[in-house]
Amino acid sequence: MASPAELAQQLKFRDPEKARALAAALQREVDAIGRDEITIMHVCGSHEQSIARFGIRAVLPRQISLIMGPGCPVCVTDAPEIDEGVALAKQGCRVLTYGDMLKVPGTVKSLGDAQADGGKVDIVYGVEQALEIARAHPDEEVVFFSSGFETTAVATAAAILRGLPKNLSVLSAHKYVPPAMEIVAGMPGSKVEAFLAAGHAAIITGCDCFRPMAQKYRMPIVVTGFEPLDVLAAILKTVEMIRHGEHDVANCYPRCVTGPGNLPAQKMLWQVFEPVGGQWRGIAVIPDGNLRLKAEFAAVDARRRFDIDVRSLWDYAPPKLAERCICGEIMAGFKSPKDCALFGKECLPESPVGACMVSSEGTCKIWHQYGGVPDLKEVG
Repeated sequence: MASPAELAQQLKFRDPEKARALAAALQREVDAIGRDEITIMHVCGSHEQSIARFGIRAVLPRQISLIMGPGCPVCVTDAPEIDEGVALAKQGCRVLTYGDMLKVPGTVKSLGDAQADGGKVDIVYGVEQALEIARAHPDEEVVFFSSGFETTAVATAAAILRGLPKNLSVLSAHKYVPPAMEIVAGMPGSKVEAFLAAGHAAIITGCDCFRPMAQKYRMPIVVTGFEPLDVLAAILKTVEMIRHGEHDVANCYPRCVTGPGNLPAQKMLWQVFEPVGGQWRGIAVIPDGNLRLKAEFAAVDARRRFDIDVRSLWDYAPPKLAERCICGEIMAGFKSPKDCALFGKECLPESPVGACMVSSEGTCKIWHQYGGVPDLKEVG
C-alpha cells in the first residue's frame, strides 16, 4: 500500500514541472504534424473553468485552437423550456430551480423575472431539497425544473423511482450530450478534429459509448478529468492520436471512468427517461438530445399533469438585444465570446443577454471572469 507521502505525490495534479514537460511533449507532437491549425473541442464548462483559471491556453502551442462546445446545461436549455417554467409560476405553482437557471432568458421572461413578478420561484441545490420543500408545502403544487446532463438526470431518476410526494412533479429540461457532439462534429464548415469528453458525465456513461462516433466521424475522443495536468495530458494524447490517424477513444481519467461506466446508474436513467429530439438553444435540433419522462411516469411529469399556458406570456415583447446574441455559434465552435458585439458591453454577468453569460459554466461568463486567454506573465 502506498504511504501518505506517496499518495500525496500521486495526487499532485498541479505540479509545474510535470506541466512544463507535458507542454514540451505537446510542442514536439504538433511540430511533427506540421500544420498551422489543429482544432480541439471540449464539451464541459468545468473544463473551460480549469483551462481559463490555470491559463492552460497560454502554454499550448500556437497551432492548437482549444474551443468549448455545447457543454453547459444551463446555456443549452432552450427558451421555450424556460417559458414553461415561467408559465407554471404564473399559474400558481411553486417552481424550484437551480440558481444558475434563474437569470437564463426565456422568450420574454426569465424565472427570476417571474419571481420578481410575485411568482413562487425557489432556488434548490438538488432534487433532495426539492423533496423537502414539497413535503413542507403539502397544500401547494410544487414543480422541480430539473436540468443538467446525464449526471443530474440520474439523481432525478433515482428520486422518481423512490417515489415523489403527491404534490411534486418534474419539468424535465435534462439533456444528453453524445448526440449533440455528433451534430457539432457533422456541421458543415466545422473545423473540429477531436473532442475532449467530460469526465464526470463519462463516470455515468463510460467511455465506450463514444467509440461509434469516433469511428463514424474519424476523430479521436479523449475522456479527461478537470485538474490542469488532466487537461494537458488529454490534449497531448489527443494530438498524438491525430498525428497517428487514430479514430478511437482514449480514457485519460481511469481513476474515475471505466469503459462501460456505471451500469446501475444507467439502468435508472433509461428506466425513467427516454431520449427525444429537441432544440438546444441557438445550436440546432438535436435528435435524441433531450431527456423526457417515459409515459409510465406521467403522474409526476409536469407537462402531462398541467395545461401549461405559455400563451399567457405573450403580452410581453421579446427583448431586442437577444436577436444579436451569438451564443449558439459560440457553442457550435464557430465563434468565440470576443466575436460578439455584446460581450462585456450590453451583455455582462449582472445583466446577461445570452445564456452563456449566465452560468458559471458558460463560456462567456468564464471568459469575462478570466479574460479567456490570459498572458502567462499575468497568471504567474
